[in-house]
Amino acid sequence: MDGDSPARAAPLQMQWPAPLTPHEWDRRFPGILDGLGLMAGGANVILQLSRLPVGRGVLESRVESGNIFRHPFKRFRTTVTYLAVALLGTTAEKLAYRQAVNRQHAQVHSTAESPVAYKAFDPALQLWVAACIYWGFADAHEKLRGPMTREQAEAFYRLAEPIGTTLQVRPGMWPADLDAFTRYWEDGLQGLEMDEPVRRYLTDIADRKFLPPALGGGRGRFMTTGFLPPALRELMRFPWSPPHQQGFEHRLARMARINRHLPRVIRQLPYTLAMWDLRRRMRRGLPLV
Repeated sequence: MDGDSPARAAPLQMQWPAPLTPHEWDRRFPGILDGLGLMAGGANVILQLSRLPVGRGVLESRVESGNIFRHPFKRFRTTVTYLAVALLGTTAEKLAYRQAVNRQHAQVHSTAESPVAYKAFDPALQLWVAACIYWGFADAHEKLRGPMTREQAEAFYRLAEPIGTTLQVRPGMWPADLDAFTRYWEDGLQGLEMDEPVRRYLTDIADRKFLPPALGGGRGRFMTTGFLPPALRELMRFPWSPPHQQGFEHRLARMARINRHLPRVIRQLPYTLAMWDLRRRMRRGLPLV
């Protein structure tokens, strides 16, 4: 499932092709960088952390500044900035953000008391996280804009590889094409597990308990559950029925109709604003994460 050992031992990628501009992304894959897709973020976090070493790594993390329940807006900024850098950043920007994230990840590793072994620098665990992020982009796009053509889907898949290689995923680890990714993804879903502490932590994320009460609660869980694959709903013990699905699709369709009429610069604002902030921080020598 995790790729062969030689690929995992290969050198990190140090150079990437020039990225597409926000306008080029939207022309080739209309809506792929729309900020509206970020509402699936809670579901994507659950996907990532449903691989037990990843879940335990986040649950036990000693990086206080990255704790979503203590610093929710900072965590949102750094996460969106990473996505923006991976898809819109230059080589220099990717390397700078890698270095900043690595300083945080160096503190994330299991201890003698941990029920499972993990370390944030594990390329196989990072491959799973990157795969979840790629899948989340593609899934949200399909739900909000409809399916891509096969040609578009293959092209987006290839362009999404820096979601992994900007950090510790070696180039040879990224599944070779969409068919290979599908096999990797289905195997990964079959092997997911979580213990009760991780489940409680993820339930609090689904309920948006890191936000003020007026922004959390049942509405947050409903939308998060709608974006989860069925197997993850069962793993989380979140009930879901045909009426739930119909309500979810109706709500998404309404938001998607409004979103399509917005100017591109407004639709993409979370990502372009994150890049603006990153470049400002780099110029001024400010912390990137």
